Amino acid sequence: MTNPTMPLSSMAAPLMALRIFADEYRHLPAPCVAISTVYPDLLELSFHDDADGFETWCQALGIRPRAVQHSVHSDGRTSVMKAVTNYSGGPVKLICFTTIPTPDEVRSRAEVGS
Repeated sequence: MTNPTMPLSSMAAPLMALRIFADEYRHLPAPCVAISTVYPDLLELSFHDDADGFETWCQALGIRPRAVQHSVHSDGRTSVMKAVTNYSGGPVKLICFTTIPTPDEVRSRAEVGS
């Protein structure tokens, strides 16, 4: 639950990380950014159908490939990659959602490419 009396200063770590990222990593692909009063110390960077952007950010933040968690949503159509690191005094969570093509979509793409 959110705290309506929570000061903006309680979000200092993720706001500082975001400020640093805007300066040092401005050349990287722009993620969706989330900071919440529910988890005020967490900065979440999400990527939707942009696995390359996710991997680029992981490399920039020094996240090793073996530290990335992989899963599939229960619908079987969405792949999820997650990684967490500490940066500027707080956790930074990277999350990537990509669509898993159906066998028909894979066949269709193969036919177009031949």
